[in-house]
Amino acid sequence: MASEKHKELAQYIKEVHANLRKNAAKLGPNNAWMLHTKNEEVLLTYAKYMQELATTYWEKNSANESCLASSRIEWSVKLCTNYFANKEYIKYRERDIAISKKLNLTLNFVDLFQDPLMLLDVGSCYNPFRAYKLFHVLAVDLCPANDYVKKCDILEVNIGNETIIHDNTVMQLKKESFNIITFCFLLEYLPSSELRIKACENAYKLLIPEGVLIINTPDSKHVGANCKLMKCWQYTLACLGFTRIKYEKLTHMHCMGFRKALHKDVAFRWATIHRKADTDFAMKIPQDFIKREHKIWQSKDLKLLLL
Repeated sequence: MASEKHKELAQYIKEVHANLRKNAAKLGPNNAWMLHTKNEEVLLTYAKYMQELATTYWEKNSANESCLASSRIEWSVKLCTNYFANKEYIKYRERDIAISKKLNLTLNFVDLFQDPLMLLDVGSCYNPFRAYKLFHVLAVDLCPANDYVKKCDILEVNIGNETIIHDNTVMQLKKESFNIITFCFLLEYLPSSELRIKACENAYKLLIPEGVLIINTPDSKHVGANCKLMKCWQYTLACLGFTRIKYEKLTHMHCMGFRKALHKDVAFRWATIHRKADTDFAMKIPQDFIKREHKIWQSKDLKLLLL
């Protein structure tokens, strides 16, 4: 049974998400997001509450698969260990090479594994991945909850030839410099498909070839309920140059691992072959289709945060 404090924290987080979606419907997603990123009071409270939810309440349920905070981290660490340290990437590289021959492409690649792996944790809040020696973590968020996290908006950050951080704020990120980028409970926070795609486009620019983009997004329905949306996500990311290497529907979330193909045309070939009539270039979530979703989804959003 959730305590009153737990409910209070979760209710605030839910209301921030609902208000952002409501403003996006009135002002347009870009304007709503811009205003949201400038509301320092809301962002600071949001970060504080999210950290308390995760470290005080969610970690108590760390042995339970339904615990969103712990299970998404463990899932991500296992994927990265298998892919990099255990060299699963070799079989995907071989597949890329085979396809590239059919397309007459020239590929360049190097040994992927390095110790530690460079990880960009976007929307990190409090930097949970810093506990793992496998990673050298750059954790970023709109409003950091502690000094282990840098301030950064993945939608607006400059991408250039070096990473520049000034006064705990990321001014620029170096292109093709990260082995791993995590979007854990981030994309559904963004109020439109276009903004979600933009975040993934920036991830593509920041990842090294064969690097991994990890996406976790909440969903308490059965595996088939939103499968069409997830197929559109896979198609869209393939068009951007990613191939899916891992997918798992846990009780309360989708867990996905995507690999930056050695050549964008390799991934796009999959998208071309597998596209169906109802497959859209879009990354939508159920709330995008429901009017006045801030009321309709209230109980479900709150339930997810109380797990």
